[in-house]
Amino acid sequence: MSFRRNKIAIIGAGHTGMTTALYLAQKKLGDIVVVDIPSAEGPTKGKALDLFQSHSIEGLNSQITGTADYREIEQADLVIVTAGLPRKPGMSRDDLVTMNVSIMQEVAQNIKTYAPTSIIIVLSNPVDVMTYVCLKETGFPKHRVIGQSGILDSARFNTFVAEELGIAIEDVSSFVLGGHGDEMVPLVRYSYVGGIPIEKVIPQSRLDAIVERTRKGGGEIVSLLGTGSAYYAPAAALAKMAEIIILDQKRIVPSVAYLEGAYGYTGICLGVPTVLGGQGIENIIELDLTSDEQEALHDSANAVRTLIENLP
Repeated sequence: MSFRRNKIAIIGAGHTGMTTALYLAQKKLGDIVVVDIPSAEGPTKGKALDLFQSHSIEGLNSQITGTADYREIEQADLVIVTAGLPRKPGMSRDDLVTMNVSIMQEVAQNIKTYAPTSIIIVLSNPVDVMTYVCLKETGFPKHRVIGQSGILDSARFNTFVAEELGIAIEDVSSFVLGGHGDEMVPLVRYSYVGGIPIEKVIPQSRLDAIVERTRKGGGEIVSLLGTGSAYYAPAAALAKMAEIIILDQKRIVPSVAYLEGAYGYTGICLGVPTVLGGQGIENIIELDLTSDEQEALHDSANAVRTLIENLP
């Protein structure tokens, strides 16, 4: 009887892709192959080899491979897409659409050819639109093409709340809906600290400031870095989603999903509460929203729809 370990492919060997590979290896989720463009094949192989050699020190045993050949992703159970141009200071995620859509189309076609039974997690920005492009280009069932945004956005919100109160981050729980950008919708009513509604312990004016900082969280890091964008937290979010799917944990987390009627939207990809498991998105949970929350989600959905309708 032969044994085959899980195989995870990462498309894009930049900071986010390689940090994701590190987190995945530490979680012992399977063998990892990292793919980048032919002109970056040498550095991609070098990074993978460097990471692979660390396993002896860390007591890890997964295979790490770097390549520019998409044939190496054959039989991948999960494909994580980080490829694409990063934001520069002053650039919105929306500005990335034209530059990144052609990259996503090529990536999606290769995944369709070489890993046709895989589940895909998309990180490339603007993630709502890139998830939509990936879904349409692959023709995969909607539950197998998932965008990562909500875990990251919720993590940022949780971090700022913990800073505000001087408490452990692990005691903060929250949900963020909508597009991954300035129109995202942190659901304050569904956010808690140690089981206590967050509105009971933080004044509204401070909550408003935390919500606004969460919406601008990625841009704040881009501005501070000067070149490039965030990668530690995005990579951690990807690794968490991978863990949930590969281990079939049935966790409720916010993900970018293709909607066919949920929350009143059809034909767009948007961040919503989902049940993630071994099949990908196994369910979408619809929450009761106030009129203000519905209006905010509507604005977010419209921003995503406008980008989709104007795809090159």
